Parts: sequence; C-alpha cells; structure tokens
Amino acid sequence: MTRPSLHEEFNRLETRLHELIILCSQLRLENQSLKDQQGTLVEERANLIKKNEMARSKVEQMITRLKSMEAAQ
Repeated sequence: MTRPSLHEEFNRLETRLHELIILCSQLRLENQSLKDQQGTLVEERANLIKKNEMARSKVEQMITRLKSMEAAQ
C-alpha cells in the first residue's frame, strides 16, 4: 500500500472543501426559505386568531341578545 501523494491529498481536500462550500450555500438558501415560510405562517396564524376572536365575539353577542329576548317574553 502506498501512501497518497501530497498532491493527491491536496486535490482530495480541495474537492471536499468545494463540496462543503456548495452544501453551505444550499443550507443557507434552505434556511432563508424556512425563515420566510415561518414568517408567513406566523402572520397567517395571527390572522386566524383574530378572525376566531371576532367570530367568538359575534356568537357571544347573539347569545346575549337571544337571552334578553327570552327574558322579555
């Protein structure tokens, strides 16, 4: 068994470094995409909570009106 030459080892390390740079770039893009998605989902959740609270308030108002109509009879 012969030990890889310094030149071969350097080439192998250079190739690996290039692969890691590409991976880092891909992960950076994926991370940004996930952050964007998270921001969208947080905003969507806030809107849904607001709509839910509005619906709950309207239902409570209807119940109150129905009870007052019932009590008036």
